Amino acid sequence: MSHDEAIDPNQPLEFQTEKSRLNILGFWIFLGAEIALFGTLFATYFVLTGRLADGPGPSELFELRGVLIETFILLTSSFTCGIAIHEMRRGSRKGLMIWFILTMLLGLGFLYFEIEEFIHYIHEGASLQTSAFWSAFFTLLGTHGAHVSLGIGWMTMILIQLARNGLNSTTARKAFIISLYWHFLDVVWIFIFTGVYLLGMVM
Repeated sequence: MSHDEAIDPNQPLEFQTEKSRLNILGFWIFLGAEIALFGTLFATYFVLTGRLADGPGPSELFELRGVLIETFILLTSSFTCGIAIHEMRRGSRKGLMIWFILTMLLGLGFLYFEIEEFIHYIHEGASLQTSAFWSAFFTLLGTHGAHVSLGIGWMTMILIQLARNGLNSTTARKAFIISLYWHFLDVVWIFIFTGVYLLGMVM
């Protein structure tokens, strides 16, 4: 048995092989790059705040109710994702899959409300072409939404692998990594909710 295949039964399933531990470490490094990406987008957004040209301002269009719905849905999905990993560590493939499916459905619900929000803004005269501010706004939130879409697709592929191959160190590692990714997107959304929406409502 190679070093990569050596099993450490004292570790959680996703950490039991050297390959899994290295992959998880590598993903933490990848998240560092993602932090840099979103940090750049946030910086651009704040620099362009107030550059509205002849377009509407955020305080005219932002509605707290819709944003709270999106926030509640996405934060709830983080909770269900955490339960999925708890079920995985209990050795329950069925529990892991059920809670992942619920997480995906909540993610789809979040995207539905976000797309509805974007359509409303466009109808009110705020689009990528309206002003520098709205261009930065749609770029930041669109990038986050694209990441959520990617996460849903990624989780779907892991569910297929769980159904075919069962719960083992490889599928556990993949499930754990997508959970890190999903929680990261929820943290980014908290910054969006605070820095974009709450501040924008008082501009």
